[in-house]
Amino acid sequence: MRFRTVFRAPQSKNRAPLLCQTPASSRFFSRIQPSHERSSFGIAFDIDGVILRGRVPIGGSPRALRRLYRESGTLKVPFLFLTNGGGIPESRRAIELSELLGAPISPSQVVQGHTPFENLLTRYENELIVAAGKGEPALVMSEYGFQKVLSLDEYASYFKDIDPVSQYKNWTTDQALYQSGQSNEFTPRYNVLYERVKAAFVVSDPVDWGRDIQVLCDILTSGGLPGQESGQQPPLYFAADDLEYQAAFPSERLGMGAFRIALESVFNRIHHNPLEYVSYGKPNPFVFKNAEAILKRLQSSHHDGYLISNGDPVSQHFEFETLYMIGDNPFVDVKGAWQVGPPWFSILTRTGVFKGKDNHSEFPADLVVDTVEEAVDYILERECAS
Repeated sequence: MRFRTVFRAPQSKNRAPLLCQTPASSRFFSRIQPSHERSSFGIAFDIDGVILRGRVPIGGSPRALRRLYRESGTLKVPFLFLTNGGGIPESRRAIELSELLGAPISPSQVVQGHTPFENLLTRYENELIVAAGKGEPALVMSEYGFQKVLSLDEYASYFKDIDPVSQYKNWTTDQALYQSGQSNEFTPRYNVLYERVKAAFVVSDPVDWGRDIQVLCDILTSGGLPGQESGQQPPLYFAADDLEYQAAFPSERLGMGAFRIALESVFNRIHHNPLEYVSYGKPNPFVFKNAEAILKRLQSSHHDGYLISNGDPVSQHFEFETLYMIGDNPFVDVKGAWQVGPPWFSILTRTGVFKGKDNHSEFPADLVVDTVEEAVDYILERECAS
């Protein structure tokens, strides 16, 4: 098999030489392996620009993923999707990916930018919070267990004239739907006109930047209650910090990181203290460490009841020899793998943000390939697991 690839130089300490140089030798090796021997490696796939462009599979992704399953339909190689995208619950995203890719994807294999927000449940479970972004941000947070969460659309609808140009917006939004259903006796679900917002979460890419920047500034400068005097800024959390990402349009689109820059610039001009915030998502090393923990659980769950080749039960202290990050953005996917270090091995595709002939100059990947299918071919040949 031939790959039109570019390797990082100098070579990563995490790279081992190819053990199976030909398809024939790879097939021979796979025949002599125990059928349920645990995999010594795992894979994390970015989605936009690697697996999908919009809702269309790219780069041979359905064929590539099918090679990671046994004929029985169980996982042969533990893998997950590690994306900064989101806006819908992981369970729904798993169903969507299964339909688009023709593979059985479980919710545990979907790690979105906002997935770590669940770890903040003990702090904000019964506090009033707002969730901004496309899709269904309030539903996402509710499914994590947050009890008093409102979308920014709904929250803004309770404050008359908070958006001074709303009458000029012709598109239909949730805010307009909320307002159209209100009467003089309409009462908000929570006492939002008097209760302060304890935290704001940007769950996914906002749709109405102007309105959202205005309302978030109102919340953050007032101490959580728009229209009031200045107060201590409530905590602000971003699910990701991508400046750009690859969508269906040929060139990159501005992402949540661009929205964060816009919000921060405005906030810092109108408030005496700089904006304080926490960003999750790649390239945060925490995200990669969390992905490794999830891959270990996937590995264990698909080997329960089986014995490994030496006759011992699958160890709870199992460590992967290599974890592959396949992405299209050097500043997000490759940088993240770099920062966390071994056992991560970065593979950069040319189907998304990165389109260069050679490796990226600032954040060179361990390997550059044209498509995700080539990446999986390389991995399985290298690991003698085709």
